Amino acid sequence: MRRALALASLPLIAMIPTMLNAKSAADAVPDARQQMPARLVYPATARENVTDTQFGVQVADPYRWLENDVRVDPKVKQWVDSENAVTNAYLATLPGRDVLKARMAKLLDFERFDVPRKAGSRYFYTRNDGLQNQSVLYVQDGLSAERRVLINPNDWAKDGATALAEWKPSGDGQKLVYAIQDGGSDWRTVRVLDVASGKVLDDEVKWVKYSNLDWAKDGSGFYYSRFDAPAEGEAFQSLSTNQQVWFHKVGTPQSADTLIYRTPERPALGHSAEVTDDGRYLVVTSTQGTDARYEVNVIDLQAKSAKPLTLIAGLENSWQLVGNKGTLFYFVTDKDAPRQRVVTLDIAKPKAAPIELIAQSDATLTGASMVGDKIVLTYLRDARSEAKMVSLDGKPAGDVTLPGIGTAYGFGGKAGDSETFYSFSSFAAAPTVYRLDTATGAVSTFAQPKVAFDPAQYETAQQFYTSKDGTKVPLFIVRKKGAAPAGGAPTLLYGYGGFQISVTPSFSATRLAWLEQGGVLAIANLRGGGEYGKEWHDGGRLQNKQNVFDDFIAAGEYLIAQGITGKGQLAVEGRSNGGLLIGAVVNQRPDLFAAALPAVGVMDMLRFDRWTAGRYWVDDYGYPAKEADFHKLYSYSPYHNVKAGVDYPAILVTTADTDDRVVPGHSFKYTAALQAANIGAKPHLIRIETRAGHGSGKPTDKIIEEASDMYAFIAKWTGLSIAEPK
Repeated sequence: MRRALALASLPLIAMIPTMLNAKSAADAVPDARQQMPARLVYPATARENVTDTQFGVQVADPYRWLENDVRVDPKVKQWVDSENAVTNAYLATLPGRDVLKARMAKLLDFERFDVPRKAGSRYFYTRNDGLQNQSVLYVQDGLSAERRVLINPNDWAKDGATALAEWKPSGDGQKLVYAIQDGGSDWRTVRVLDVASGKVLDDEVKWVKYSNLDWAKDGSGFYYSRFDAPAEGEAFQSLSTNQQVWFHKVGTPQSADTLIYRTPERPALGHSAEVTDDGRYLVVTSTQGTDARYEVNVIDLQAKSAKPLTLIAGLENSWQLVGNKGTLFYFVTDKDAPRQRVVTLDIAKPKAAPIELIAQSDATLTGASMVGDKIVLTYLRDARSEAKMVSLDGKPAGDVTLPGIGTAYGFGGKAGDSETFYSFSSFAAAPTVYRLDTATGAVSTFAQPKVAFDPAQYETAQQFYTSKDGTKVPLFIVRKKGAAPAGGAPTLLYGYGGFQISVTPSFSATRLAWLEQGGVLAIANLRGGGEYGKEWHDGGRLQNKQNVFDDFIAAGEYLIAQGITGKGQLAVEGRSNGGLLIGAVVNQRPDLFAAALPAVGVMDMLRFDRWTAGRYWVDDYGYPAKEADFHKLYSYSPYHNVKAGVDYPAILVTTADTDDRVVPGHSFKYTAALQAANIGAKPHLIRIETRAGHGSGKPTDKIIEEASDMYAFIAKWTGLSIAEPK
């Protein structure tokens, strides 16, 4: 989701040796069905007589007590322990789980780098040597210099669940501000480090969440966004309101920080601040939800007691700062351009209309950055990356040639310095980091992984299928070459479909372990995402949300009709908003799927806006307190629409007890409803991780354990035989 609500998917990496299971899934499925276990005995879950009346509708909520924080309520803690005991006992019986776990660890065990950031003459980047639980931050005192460790978060916690989150070096590269994330929480503690010595300074800033970190030009301090300290016991469930922008001067206590910007009369607004490359202006971008609808205020940092200049008001369009040349500011916007364009605004003439620099094209503009005397533009064309350069007056300056179908990100930099870096990956290509000189167009390799599989053994096809209302929807299909048995193969269909998030080709070791065993991976680019701009997003949100579910169901039907998979061979997966997707489509078409993996999902659509970040999501879902929205939400809410008397697929719900993005009560209540209903003998279980949060910062060992459990589970119920790779 935009701003702080973006969902991090499982890390994407892979390897491919020779496939062992020559049997097709068509052979394996009958065997799996014949091995149906006796009906599981689930823990007893207390039902309470809780009913709300909303717009004349009686809404039962018997498991509301499971919304309570597991860290505070011993009854919820006991329920979690009991559910995990049943789930863990079942997962231990799954054939091939240990094989998948070992293989995923092998596939992840290679050196990988993130995109470097340059500050002064220094280069900063994270690196993981393979199986480290957390990536380590390094610095090089020059492009060809030896790297040295700057921050190793693996030393912070025995369980590996304390992570390095946001970080940024000062402009001269002398200091570094960084955020610490503990147990997967969205809360951050911010510290400062001296780069030359590696010494951590005494500065400590708390109650930071959903925040950018940016330095003053002179390195004297940094700007950040924070909330008021929550009431005792409410830190992980209370709503996030009244965010403010502050300035912290290095060497002083947080109590001495300077308040820069707040809107107490509009507590729903969130604020993010960034300093322009020339150091003169602070740009404060404000939003009320997850929609890309922003207000922009500019503060002249050289003027004494300067008041914010409102450049953009009204929360109507997206405005993403590209950079500035004096008072001329460059923005990417969807104003009058649903696939976005680049415009300029002169803040010396704040009432003047924007001037178009780069017109909207037939591809979706996803970002722009000023690097040297060029602007690097990144686009999505049918969910695959493209990149090109233009001069500051908008004239074409050459394309950036990418290796093929995949995802490119990075291209950060600043005006006056032509050096930038970017990463490229695809379904069968691990991330490689490249250096680009925008002055010459020269591209060189900064870091290329050494992996133990042959990407050439895999093929990716993009196909387009027709959804219920006639809309054409793109679908990536990934499998090993020649792996197309008669009758189809066990297939994992993944989707998201919301918050203008685009699902693009990316590299996953855990999913490659599935492909290696003969499974197929399908990725549907559903409406609600950002693949085709604002109109594609609008087509799958609010009153149009059912389109997302229809798109996903149509993808499953298409895969079966094309013989890619067969009846009883299709598993589905989604995370966060995608977890909602899986819960909804399983309720609507339980006959279509053999197994389902709803992860950290939003499952109670009538109460989601009552906790932490949930209030932001009304932009995509609507307001439960508004009648029209209520009826739409109630019609697909997974918790409220479990259908007794119908056989459901095997379901493994996953969540984490410390998730303060989508609080785990969503998954707890949904699971209780599944287990209480007469929906067949297949297992309907929940796996509850400890100290893992919503996904970001999750340690590598927990990623492997969770993924091997999930994919062994769907292998069992789609008939995929798991064998030791040769």
